[in-house]
Amino acid sequence: MPVRRSHAPSNNRHFVKPVSAGILLYRHSSAGLEVLLAHPGGPYWKDRDLGHWGIPKGRVDPGEELFAAARREFLEETGVDAGPLGTPLTPRRQPGGKTIHAWAIEGDCDAAACRSNHFSMEWPPRSGRTERFPEIDRAEWFGLEHARAKILPGQAPFLDELAALLERRSATG
Repeated sequence: MPVRRSHAPSNNRHFVKPVSAGILLYRHSSAGLEVLLAHPGGPYWKDRDLGHWGIPKGRVDPGEELFAAARREFLEETGVDAGPLGTPLTPRRQPGGKTIHAWAIEGDCDAAACRSNHFSMEWPPRSGRTERFPEIDRAEWFGLEHARAKILPGQAPFLDELAALLERRSATG
């Protein structure tokens, strides 16, 4: 009888799913409620648009406080300080297993002036050449309906929660 091999790791280390933290920046304009979304940089995302934008976010460092990580990542990815106060939104587990912790912050910035940090990767694949790319190649303000079409499906619930939060706030004065 053949030996059945386990797909479990051979050691006893616990594998932790990645955790990210980010900021959902929003503003009220003459067009209504708008949110700032970021388009990922790099060659794999270049020609992708609908359903590929997201909130500026990134990985939480070991021992780092979640909101501090969200503010740090927002600054690294946009060049903008989002401010010290935020309203926590419900953490969302993404289809790939990552959990995103997000905070809603009212603020404004010139999206066209956003500047991101960079990452390096071999490009083209198997070429032996390393290229640098921005983590986000652009940021834009979108009304909620347009944002729902642009944002990654796993992050769309953040938009709905923000809308409900602001509706409750306006109802209570």
